This record gives sequence, structure tokens and C-alpha cells, in this order.
Amino acid sequence: MIARRLPRSFLLTLCLAVALSSGALAQSPYPNRPVKILVGFTPGTAPDLAARILADRFSEVWGTPFVVEDVPGAGSNVATERVAKAAADGATLLMGGNPSLVINPSLYDKLPFDPVKDFAPISQVFIAANVLAVPPELPVKSVAELVALARAQPGKLSYAHAGVGTSQHLAAELFKYMAHLDIAAVPYRGSTALMPDLLAGRVNMSFANIVNVLPLAREGKLRALAITSRKRSGLAPDLPTMAESGFPGFEAVPWFGLLAPAGTPQEVIDKLHDETVKVLALPEVRKKFDELGLEPVGNTPAEFAAVIKKETPEWAKVIKDAGIRLGN
Repeated sequence: MIARRLPRSFLLTLCLAVALSSGALAQSPYPNRPVKILVGFTPGTAPDLAARILADRFSEVWGTPFVVEDVPGAGSNVATERVAKAAADGATLLMGGNPSLVINPSLYDKLPFDPVKDFAPISQVFIAANVLAVPPELPVKSVAELVALARAQPGKLSYAHAGVGTSQHLAAELFKYMAHLDIAAVPYRGSTALMPDLLAGRVNMSFANIVNVLPLAREGKLRALAITSRKRSGLAPDLPTMAESGFPGFEAVPWFGLLAPAGTPQEVIDKLHDETVKVLALPEVRKKFDELGLEPVGNTPAEFAAVIKKETPEWAKVIKDAGIRLGN
């Protein structure tokens, strides 16, 4: 039997069809498989809650699961390293903040990632504030009274923090430096982990996240003394700033944003950025952020990158001036 020779035009058409179909498969729109958003802190903290709000909306809009995974440890370095080394395909994202991206480079001799080279910023998501809080049994009702008590009992008071290099840790160390206090540091694995000991009075104070402090302060279980932002919060307008409490220039405000591994395709970055901005503009999301004490941002990737570049040397100076060392 003699095989028939197919017309050349037919073969060309067939090849073109195969090429087009292969290209279509290779370029299936993002996201085409489940996406993880890693958070370097424990469940219930501000970055965890914000990540879950975004993940829920992304899943709803794109019909693809976005799952939040909390990976606390080493001042959020563990989660940050994992994303830095992940494939640059948009399947692994980071809800990262100034602890690992801005502060830790000045605390650690060597990091397993480069905050600038290893990440593609997508958008800052929120800015929050810390609140200096004490158990109600501690006989102080202001920052000035706390300073007086600490000076009268050098080395006897303690503060809890959410991990070395977190804004809560640096806020307390900056407070110690500016007020010339001798207060012992007690580290925990996240803001929620320290709360039981703070509530029980086993530690005397903490610069804890506003998300965790305000509800407990309203119930009388904690006493809030001051907020670490430059301006007072609309959630607690009667609460003075640290600057108003005798420490001019004091500011220790955590922020967090969405990032992808460096090399992630620009169209993926753009798609994530555009949807993040849309989510942060939703009235129900803004209301939820207000309830949590978070200020939504939604800036561009370039603006987010500029924040990291600007704040890194600023915090480096604070760390040097305050004499902060890893393990404090």
C-alpha cells in the first residue's frame, strides 16, 4: 500500500494550529493553580488578618484558591526566606513588612535573602500602630508614671515583644534608650503569644499591636498609655502619642505589603497590584480595616520599593543609636 502524501498547505495549517494551541496552554491566565500567601507571624495578628481579607477576595474574583500560611520565626525571616527562594511564578507570595525588609538587615550579620534584590513589590497593604500597654494592676496611668516607676526599680520591670526585629521590639528598645531605662526584654513568637502573660501581669508592659490591645483596653483588661504613631488614632482619639508623652520624634509604626519573588512576570505583578487596590477600596474592606485599626495604603510597586529604600537607612540609624543588638 502506497502512503498518500499530504498537501504542503495542510501540513502548514496543522503545524500552525498545534503551535497556537501550545502557546495558549503555556499562556493560560494567572492564577491557574492555588496560590499561597505566607505571613511571618502568628494567626490573629494584623498581617495575618489583612492577608486573609485579600486571599478571600482574590479567591472569589479569580475562582482560584488563595491560602494564607502563617510561618512565624526569626522576626519573620523564615517566611521571607521561603518566598525569596520560591519559584517566580506568582504561586507563592509574601505579606511582608518592615521587620524583615527594613529592620532585620541592620540586626543580622547575614540574612538568607536580600530585601531588595530577591523581591518584586506589589503594593503596601496597610500601616498600623503599636500601643504601649500595661496590666491594670501596674500602678501607673501615664507614660511619665511608668518611666518614674522603672527608674525607681532598675532592672526589675520587663517588657514583652513579638520577636527580635519587630517594630514592637524596636519601639521598646527605643523607649529604653530615650528614657534611659533598665527594663528586661522577654521575647515571644508573635503578638498574640505574649498576651496571656501581659494580661496576667507576668510581664509589666508591651508595645503591642493596636489590633490586639484596643479590645482588651476597652474591657479594662489592659491599660493603654500611648500610641507609637506620629498622630493620634481615630479609634482611640483620647490616647496620646509617645511624642506627646514626652518623647519628641518617637515613631515606631509597622507596615505590611504584598510581594512576590524577584523575576515574577510583570503581567502577574500588575494583575495582583490592580486587584489589591480594588480590594482595599471596597467600603466593607475599609470598614473592616478601620475596626482593626489599620490604615489601608494600596500604592504602586515603585512607590512601595521607594518606601523600603527610604526607611532602611533610617531604621539603621535608630538601631545604631539605641545600641540594639540581635538577641536583645
